[in-house]
Amino acid sequence: MIARIWSGESPLWLLLLPLSWLYGLVSGVIRLSYRLGIQKAWRAPVPVAVVGNLTAGGNGKTPVAIWLVEQLQQHGIKAGVVSRGYGGKAAHYPLLLTSDTTTDEAGDEPVLIYQRTGAPVAVSPNRSEAVQALLAAHDLQIIITDDGLQHYRLARDVEIVVVDGIRRFGNGWWLPAGPMRERASRLKRVDAVIVNGGVPRAGEIPMQLRPGMAVNLKTGEKRSVSLLTDVVAMAGIGHPPRFFATLESCGVQPVKIVALGDHQALSAADVQALATNKQTLVMTEKDAVKCRAFAGENWWYLPVDAVFDDEQATRLIQKLVSLAQR
Repeated sequence: MIARIWSGESPLWLLLLPLSWLYGLVSGVIRLSYRLGIQKAWRAPVPVAVVGNLTAGGNGKTPVAIWLVEQLQQHGIKAGVVSRGYGGKAAHYPLLLTSDTTTDEAGDEPVLIYQRTGAPVAVSPNRSEAVQALLAAHDLQIIITDDGLQHYRLARDVEIVVVDGIRRFGNGWWLPAGPMRERASRLKRVDAVIVNGGVPRAGEIPMQLRPGMAVNLKTGEKRSVSLLTDVVAMAGIGHPPRFFATLESCGVQPVKIVALGDHQALSAADVQALATNKQTLVMTEKDAVKCRAFAGENWWYLPVDAVFDDEQATRLIQKLVSLAQR
């Protein structure tokens, strides 16, 4: 229902317009207060690059953050990552992630980034506190923030917005009548616009999410996902249909698909009930970090990587490297 409202297919979005106007007014006042200096943003002693979006729901932001960190690491740059840590409730903030940190504490995306990149990661509702904690514990040259485009309390040197190239901005209205956190005109003031799928527009950087080999949660065995049979597909991400479409593009026709809420907490009993012992459960990597502790023998996840084939992406990395080396 939400998807139909936000796309404009359902006229119910008209009923929500007054709330959207209020949302837009409040967010605009907050943004203006920082621009006029009424509220002060904290500036880190190292460059900060924000990877965010204008809409609610999954756009492929976390794979982009992982790609940026990995690219910087390949250039010898020491990068750290900060996040709000949605879905996690730590005993204290800021929280520096370790190999023992759970998704219950830090949220699924920070744990995923930490496991994939090995980069220092900190979470806190106040991103500036997370940055300070990282810099106190590590010698870093640049900070990547996973989300936080609207977190103006933290000053930034580079703003990168990720757009879903298929859904783009729906009906274009602020929440809750539409999917927008900020209006599309905000793109004129950012440093880079990365478009996940679809057809990019002038000046946008095209990106695709490329699936890798399926990985068994329990054994670490890797296998082509097309070889898995009797598949039950599970996705607890911002836009589950994207994952199911990816499986189909790999030749997998699930016998059942299960769409869960983004950042939804998962218990052993809940997940075990989704598939029989004879069926193969295939999930996203974001779900896998929440299920590894109680994984079944035939549970697999399908990792995806952000893939770029455009000179603009190379120039973006070069810009970040230059900033980090100052």
